[in-house]
Amino acid sequence: MIYTVQVKVMPLKELLDPQGKAVMGGLQNLGIRSVSDVRIGKNIHLQIEAASADEAKKIAEEAGKKLLANPVMEYFEISVN
Repeated sequence: MIYTVQVKVMPLKELLDPQGKAVMGGLQNLGIRSVSDVRIGKNIHLQIEAASADEAKKIAEEAGKKLLANPVMEYFEISVN
């Protein structure tokens, strides 16, 4: 069976997010002042052929650990559809 797996990669909360800060500054310049923080990440969709949703999730976790996210600077979350 083919599963659609979403991997959300975000910078660690403890680290500065330069892209987020730049967007925050742009929003302020546009007069949009109700936004209090911006974090920029990646949203990756994978089509995984696997016997079960659990197996698809394990494959996505391996991809996240080995390639999709840098554990020094980022964390990732997985959802299987």
